[in-house]
Amino acid sequence: MNLDTIDKDLLKYLQQDAKQTNKELSSKLGLSVTAVYERIKKLERGGVIRKYVALIDTKKVNHGFMVFCHIKLEKHANDAIGYFETEVAQLDEVLECFHVSGEYDYLLKVVVKDMPHFRTFMVTKLTSLHYIGSTQSSFTISEVKNSTEIIL
Repeated sequence: MNLDTIDKDLLKYLQQDAKQTNKELSSKLGLSVTAVYERIKKLERGGVIRKYVALIDTKKVNHGFMVFCHIKLEKHANDAIGYFETEVAQLDEVLECFHVSGEYDYLLKVVVKDMPHFRTFMVTKLTSLHYIGSTQSSFTISEVKNSTEIIL
């Protein structure tokens, strides 16, 4: 989808605060409320805006322990890949899963309460999945940058 300057500015404002009213956005963009509404609907229909979410402070809800898990599968047949991807998508602790190149096949972003919670997750959920050959985990020490905003 081709985005003009106004679409890009609109997306910037929505990424900063999606709860802004169309009236607030219209004054920032110099458009009518109806024009803003129509542009947002066009971006939603086009799949540019996938959904609206609330970003949660993980520490305030006692889930501030973040781990990145590298996963290597035993085999790379379609059935193994399909099984792993379907099953890992069901794990609540896994916020993100990427099929990656390099020494490992997948990179998972996992958020849990603490180290005992992570151990339970690894033992009872993740490593019990079929086709996992090996795992390597990295624990976050501090968060340097965490943004969801895409600059267009």
